[in-house]
Amino acid sequence: MPQTDDSLTPYYRLDPEELIRVIESTGLLCDGRLLALNSYENRVYQVGIEDAEPLITKVYRPGRWSDEQILEEHAFALEIADAEVPLIPPMVLNGQTLHEFDGFRFALFERRGGHAPELDQKDTRVWLGRFLGRIHAVGASKPFQTRPELTIESFGNEPVKTLLEEQWLPPHLETAFSSLADDLLTSIEAAYGRAGQFNNIRLHGDCHPGNILWRDGPFFVDLDDCRSGPAIQDLWMLLSGDSHEMADQMKDVLEGYTQFHHFNRRELNLIEALRTLRMLHHAAWLAKRWQDPAFPIAFPWFGEPRYWEDLVLSLREQLGRMQEEPIQIPF
Repeated sequence: MPQTDDSLTPYYRLDPEELIRVIESTGLLCDGRLLALNSYENRVYQVGIEDAEPLITKVYRPGRWSDEQILEEHAFALEIADAEVPLIPPMVLNGQTLHEFDGFRFALFERRGGHAPELDQKDTRVWLGRFLGRIHAVGASKPFQTRPELTIESFGNEPVKTLLEEQWLPPHLETAFSSLADDLLTSIEAAYGRAGQFNNIRLHGDCHPGNILWRDGPFFVDLDDCRSGPAIQDLWMLLSGDSHEMADQMKDVLEGYTQFHHFNRRELNLIEALRTLRMLHHAAWLAKRWQDPAFPIAFPWFGEPRYWEDLVLSLREQLGRMQEEPIQIPF
């Protein structure tokens, strides 16, 4: 496994006193109340502000995104908010959204409460579909210039290479995983082939229910993973269950979505391929971040053989799913 490197523990200086100094560099005055929120790639806190409502601050992981890429994320968020879509954009303070102090780059956001959406409700699915259609209408209006694209290479080939070359798998699973990964990547390529030509548009990129706050309707949060890709990437994570259940759910999502943006139904061929890519990418992400002290605490099971055995089993199931017909949505 990789050796410990100080560059892999970028937050060791971010204690409460340093965090307050970081935030107060904008001219705000903290009241000392700090609450760490559930985030690992970056560090996210609720911060008390003197004589004002608390704010949310996101301290970006050093070295992950360039300034240009973060600013493009912020510009996309502001575009969506300007289109009156309920998304929480970064605040503009002192004429800018991205701030830097003592080597830390950060942004501030208004605090909004809420809970995860009830995706078992048809009205909720239609409602989310409408807003995702509006987000994609904005996203399709122009391309990203610096943000990455969701590709088989970056979410499939590179993660597999990381896991095998850095010997993260238990020895008794290495051969099985290597062979399975070859079959998975072949099936993913075939799924993309069946999807044919589709437009890569600017996406939320990580639109799982945890990034949607519901309170009298949805608020979308966290564009940190925004990138270019097929529209279905922002839709499939709202689905669950067997193929018939997912077909019913997708019908409701598209009922709302297509009121505001065209959907290429051939992208339905990509659902299980994208799910598989996400699984591979997630495993490699944990491997790459393992030297960050927060990760072994939050994911203690990652280094256990049982995790890899379950992952291989789940990926074998995905191989079977990719060889089935895609879900069918009636017109």
